[in-house]
Amino acid sequence: MSSSGDARPEPAGHDARDGGRNDGRDDGRDESPEERADRQWQDLVQEIRVAQTGVQILFGFLLSVAFTTEFRRLPQTDTTIYIVTVVLASLATGALIGPVAFHRLVWGRRIKPETVVWASRLTFIGILLLLATLTTALFLVLRVTTHNALVPWLVAGVLLWYLLCWFALPLWVRGRRRGRGAGRP
Repeated sequence: MSSSGDARPEPAGHDARDGGRNDGRDDGRDESPEERADRQWQDLVQEIRVAQTGVQILFGFLLSVAFTTEFRRLPQTDTTIYIVTVVLASLATGALIGPVAFHRLVWGRRIKPETVVWASRLTFIGILLLLATLTTALFLVLRVTTHNALVPWLVAGVLLWYLLCWFALPLWVRGRRRGRGAGRP
């Protein structure tokens, strides 16, 4: 029964005595939706700082390559790979800076939970674009410096490593956690 005395059942995990702080979630935290959004925003900002710094440094180096004398001597295929890599780095930078601009434009509107959702989506897109940027940059550098037929295989191996570290391992751990029950460590 709800706290107003009518016969409506409370949502699962909701206890009228906690002021709605649990809000139907059984994750072991005693926080309101606003507190959860604040915590999630802080976590997301920390993650963005790491990825954003890396992509901005890479982007800066990529931009400087076009002004070297060696760049003018690149074959058209390598120039095309370079242009694709620079565009990918620019897109990744935009996606990873996007949450900051998003937050700034909606700040004070009391929509932080939605802001966290959209910022998380932009961050994930930025990570995918960073993956593509790193892969194409590595391909270009190895292609130009070694002219070796093994380059595609080396890049594929590194790409598999990124996929393992960035996606497969976290998804595996998440699946294991779900299988053991969310209440146990």
